[in-house]
Parts: sequence; C-alpha cells; structure tokens
Amino acid sequence: LEFVPEEKEVKVDAELDTTQVPEQVEDQSSYPSEADAEIPQAPLGDANVTATLDQVARPGAMVSGKVTFTDGMKGTWMIDQMGRPSIDPDEAGYRPTEEDLMAFQGQLRGLLEGQY
Repeated sequence: LEFVPEEKEVKVDAELDTTQVPEQVEDQSSYPSEADAEIPQAPLGDANVTATLDQVARPGAMVSGKVTFTDGMKGTWMIDQMGRPSIDPDEAGYRPTEEDLMAFQGQLRGLLEGQY
C-alpha cells in the first residue's frame, strides 16, 4: 500500500477581497484598558512586609523565597511550574491580612523584576 498525496490547485487572486472587511472598527472605549486589568500592588518600598528570593528554587517551583508579614509571622512562598502562586505559613492555619497580601504582591513583583 502506497500513500500518494492528492494534488490540489490553489487559486490566488491578485486583488484583496474587501467585501468581508468591516468599514468601521468597533468602538473599543468600553473595553477595560491594560492598566485596568493589572493586579493592584502595594508600593514597592513597603517596609511592613518583606519578601526574599531563593537563589535556588525549591523542588517543583519556578521561583521561591521567604516572606515576613507585618505581625512578624513568617512563611515560604513559591510559584510552581504552572505559574500558580502559594504561601506556606510557618504556623498552620495562619492567614495574612488583605493589606499584607497586597504589600507582599508588590514586594514579589519588585523582586521578580529585579528592582530589589
């Protein structure tokens, strides 16, 4: 049994068919801008929350490090191979405040962008 590809003739028009191109582009002013889609962040210099970056990432992580929150609680953080972030507090059941999480996010962004 031998496979023989079927030859097809392709017709190419010299001119662009503009009958299916809309004359007016849809008004996009109601769409959220790229800036609106950004995740809110705390100022990069927030001294109440500190985050560090490990020189060698933990197993299963693209990047990892440590974090200390405003109340002194510590933990480790990582971003896994799928891009999912996680924080593992040193004390089981600990939950940082929303403000601390926002500050941590700003610190982390600064670390990953090389600002710290």
